[in-house]
Amino acid sequence: MYKVEIDNEKCVGCEECVDVCPSDVFEMKDEKSVPANQEECIGCESCVEVCESEAITVTEVEE
Repeated sequence: MYKVEIDNEKCVGCEECVDVCPSDVFEMKDEKSVPANQEECIGCESCVEVCESEAITVTEVEE
C-alpha cells in the first residue's frame, strides 16, 4: 500500500500527474491536484517524475 501526498503550496495545477497516472489516483479540485483514489496507487512514481514543482511524494506503508 502507498501513501500519496501533495504539497498544495508547491502544486501549480498543471494536471501532469492526472494525465500520467496509470491508476487514476489523482483528480483536480479547486485547480489543484488531489490524491482522490489513493488506494489505487501502485507505487510506480510516474507522478513524482513528471511533477516539475516537486509537490508529490509517494511512500510505501505497511498494511
